[in-house]
Amino acid sequence: MKELYVTRALTPAAMEALKKLTDFDANTEPRPATRDELINAFKNYKAVVTRINDNIDESLINSAGENLKLIANYGVGFNNIDIKAAQRKNIFVTNTPDILNDATADLGFCLMFAAARKIVVSDKYARSVDKFEVSPLNLFGYDITGKTLGIIGAGRIGSNFGRKAALGFSMKVIYFNNTHNSKELDEIGATRVNNLDDVLKNSDFISLHVPLTDKTKHLIGAEEFKKMKPTAILINTARGSVVDEKALVYALKNKIIAAAGLDVYEHEPEIDPGLKELDNVVLVPHMGSATYETRDNMGFMVAKNVEAVLKGLTPPNLVRV
Repeated sequence: MKELYVTRALTPAAMEALKKLTDFDANTEPRPATRDELINAFKNYKAVVTRINDNIDESLINSAGENLKLIANYGVGFNNIDIKAAQRKNIFVTNTPDILNDATADLGFCLMFAAARKIVVSDKYARSVDKFEVSPLNLFGYDITGKTLGIIGAGRIGSNFGRKAALGFSMKVIYFNNTHNSKELDEIGATRVNNLDDVLKNSDFISLHVPLTDKTKHLIGAEEFKKMKPTAILINTARGSVVDEKALVYALKNKIIAAAGLDVYEHEPEIDPGLKELDNVVLVPHMGSATYETRDNMGFMVAKNVEAVLKGLTPPNLVRV
């Protein structure tokens, strides 16, 4: 029996790295694995490589056979996995930290610039006319250089994003982080504030970088939008459910805030229809890590975790909660 199952094909380079370790089975269809496929994988394989849109809940984990030793998540997040249920079954859970810090932070900048300078609206306009008009009264956006950026969640990606903003665009960076200071942000002169409201009230741009937990679900909702500047722009490359999406639609539609740039959504892979109707929000389909280099390197890290477990060792990127 083969020891490894991959719930959806990774990049060719990543798949080749796994092939060097062991023969394996994989879902190679252009769709997520079905529930039946997941159940079969958990019952019959020693290691399963999962994606962030695979729902690895308690019932699935409890269905696992005695042979299953590893759930190797292809992604830095792991809120799709019931970690405690896996721990009760003595199943390792790993992720791919650090490798996608730059790619995700860079996408945050794409969203910030696109939202602030109305790039999507401008692109649609340019394509729709034979000759465009250069008017002093059309397509106003907002400056970025020198503005105040508020970071909510100063972990690896949030700190990376803030550092680039300060050093590259002379932005004043303030940040709110529940547990500790960010050495990376402190080194570039960022200010840690004591509460969330200080970020909401004082920032021109607000970027979310917190994990999804019971405490962070709907961290940003109707009351939080009211505390933001009417010119504020919200960027979310974290997890969709950190934001109350209905409240966001209302805030954008009623100009409570100026704009938003989103990579993640509350009910992925679905996007609230209200967001699609608005021209002051930029929408991309959860592609923070989608660069050639990053996706390959994520796969190589997954392979190292798999290799360790197949050799009877503790994997290097073990998730601990």
